[in-house]
Amino acid sequence: MINSDISYVKGALMSTYGPLEGSNAQIPPSLKEEEMRVRAHKKYWLWLLILILLAGVAWGAYKLRARSQEASATRTGPGAGRAIPVAVAPVESRDVPIYLEGLGTVNAFNTVTVKSRVDGQLVEVAYREGQFVRAGDFLAQIDPRPFQVALDQMQGQLAKDQAQLDGARIDYARYQKLSQEGVTPRAQFDTQSALVSQLEGAVRADQALINSQRLNLTYCRITAPLSGRMGLRLVDQGNIIHANDPNGLVVITQLQPISVIFTLPQDQLPVVYKKLREGAKLPADAFDRDNTTKIATGTLLTIDNQIDPNTGTFKLKTIFDNNDGVLFPNQFVNVHLLVDTRRSLTVVPAAAIQRGPQGAYVYVVTGGDSVKIRSVTIALTSGSSVGISEGLRPGESVVVDGQDKLQDGSKIDARTSTGGPAGAGGPGSGQGGRGGARGGGGQPQ
Repeated sequence: MINSDISYVKGALMSTYGPLEGSNAQIPPSLKEEEMRVRAHKKYWLWLLILILLAGVAWGAYKLRARSQEASATRTGPGAGRAIPVAVAPVESRDVPIYLEGLGTVNAFNTVTVKSRVDGQLVEVAYREGQFVRAGDFLAQIDPRPFQVALDQMQGQLAKDQAQLDGARIDYARYQKLSQEGVTPRAQFDTQSALVSQLEGAVRADQALINSQRLNLTYCRITAPLSGRMGLRLVDQGNIIHANDPNGLVVITQLQPISVIFTLPQDQLPVVYKKLREGAKLPADAFDRDNTTKIATGTLLTIDNQIDPNTGTFKLKTIFDNNDGVLFPNQFVNVHLLVDTRRSLTVVPAAAIQRGPQGAYVYVVTGGDSVKIRSVTIALTSGSSVGISEGLRPGESVVVDGQDKLQDGSKIDARTSTGGPAGAGGPGSGQGGRGGARGGGGQPQ
């Protein structure tokens, strides 16, 4: 069409002006304008073709995306023919322990620094570093010879004073008889009576000194004041030691039993204090630093008499038998204090709980091959398990894995989860395993 227009223009020009030959031929202005209009018309059709092609590509992409979304909705929507693989777990009814959890430090039940009570040379060390000793076991010996010499000297002084006392008593009896007969004056009798009393006092003083030296001889033999584990030796054999030495000979720590001091927020004080006033013995479990492995089991001994105003916490002291020696002084542990037990509570795994604008909900298996959304009310969180007060019944099954692909009414291919609600001895079991409603976020809701 464009070529025919150009041929028509050329024919009109030739019929009017003759053939256009040679470089000197002049083209009228009207011819130039007509040629520009033809070129503009040609560009218009070219751009129109490009726009039509772009519109076709966009429409094809839109239709492809719509078909993909429709296919995806067909695969995952309600009543879809292809089931979604998920993991399910049963809803159980059991007793759930409520724990309060705090970080604590192991402390020796008693700590004694063994010191000498007399001055002298250390001539024997009978213990080994790290040895377990019992109260009364021999530990060390101080040279007793200076004290034995002093004892012999005081015993001689006692014999001397005792002889003088005996002579004074004989004279006292003689002067008493002569004074009654009027042979000697009364003043001489009174003087002799005072002398007897004076010598009696000297004898008693000598006896006290002898007892003191005998006690010093006893102190030369150092024994364990309590049962416990010996520390590192602080003084070696052959050194001169003194009663006022600040470091002492060795430190003994009592490890059986042993105590753990931990803290809890002050908001939890009424619960613990009420139990103690009722005379309840609250079990306490000590877990390792990672809070995964139980180390020992004991009981709550007492609580502190004040709250720390800087941290808003209060201290509690627990006692452990520690017969196997797994607890060591200054060791960091996590303490789980059992304060209560909820009986016959409906429990599901924590992984089953989903959160939404309307609150907590779960996917409940219905008909064996489909799921339904159901709102639930959480009573408490117990480790890896959650107690439900409303919304579920024991015996039902809930989805614990694969919820992100589900909708209300979706078809599922269910497999039983190997975890499920925590079993005996596991988290939240109430049989020594880790779990239970903890302090802070683990409180009953």
